[in-house]
Amino acid sequence: MFTDRALGKQAGRFVWLSIDTEKDQNRAFVERHPIDVWPTLMVIDPATDQPVLRWAGSATVPELEQLLDDGERAVHGEDPLGRADRLAAEGKPADAARVYREALPSVPAGKRARVVESLIFALDRTRDTEGCAALAQKWIDKLRGPALVNVVGTGLGCALNAPAGAPWKVAAVAALRTGAEAAVDAPGVLADDRSGLYEVLVEAHKQAGDAAGARALARRWSTFLEAEAARAGTPEARASFDPHRVVAAIAGGEPARAIPELQASERELPADYNPAARLALLYQALGRNDDALAACDRALAKVYGPRRKRLADLKTRLLEQKRAASQ
Repeated sequence: MFTDRALGKQAGRFVWLSIDTEKDQNRAFVERHPIDVWPTLMVIDPATDQPVLRWAGSATVPELEQLLDDGERAVHGEDPLGRADRLAAEGKPADAARVYREALPSVPAGKRARVVESLIFALDRTRDTEGCAALAQKWIDKLRGPALVNVVGTGLGCALNAPAGAPWKVAAVAALRTGAEAAVDAPGVLADDRSGLYEVLVEAHKQAGDAAGARALARRWSTFLEAEAARAGTPEARASFDPHRVVAAIAGGEPARAIPELQASERELPADYNPAARLALLYQALGRNDDALAACDRALAKVYGPRRKRLADLKTRLLEQKRAASQ
């Protein structure tokens, strides 16, 4: 996305910075600007070193251009949308949600989709599952493309996370699941956003007690990911689908399906610990504890940052499973 020629006109307008949040050298930045969704785009006011806009997840080039415009306005102005964006970027989702709601009726039609997305993300952050699901249902027929996928996916996730006894839950899940099933093939949507929609739909099948339907959809998800990865132009681009592949393959009951692709990523990206770490999960799902431990050790030899603890925990679990299997 960031190499797209259409973004050339942004040269000189912003200072671009890419942060690997797991590297120790970036600890000070991460402590000032905590991240819990990857990727996250931030527009930071250089005068205050404070974010004025925060966008969790990926974005198409047109979406990114709009976000940059809005971020610049948030630096220089105090319009309602800018205030809401600042509140969201400062980690005040409840206040941001209130201001987004107030701003929504007056924003130009071309910005409404972005505001609805920002509002539903804020509601999700506050764990207002009912408000989040209700907003998605209200807008499901008014949105298209990436905005539709993000809103219906977030709304369905909120509905699924609601307490089992919530009186509105069953109807909301049913309506949003139908919308999500239609949106999964919407044109003009980034592959990782579409993949996220597959993931929440698989969870919807599981919650409904439809194990066979969940497996069938997960296998369709794997097929989609394989086709997208085949179109990728570089090893790094292909490997970006690996975490999705692991989840889809395990959910589909066929962990071995993703092993060849992860092995290829490990060969092509020898300095990256992620392929080996993900192979360990696939081998674990297959009950191949020795292979899982070997892959875990290969990852531990390369890992840095917080993931070292997670991998050490995985190795502990694998050793416990191996010991239990031998008894």
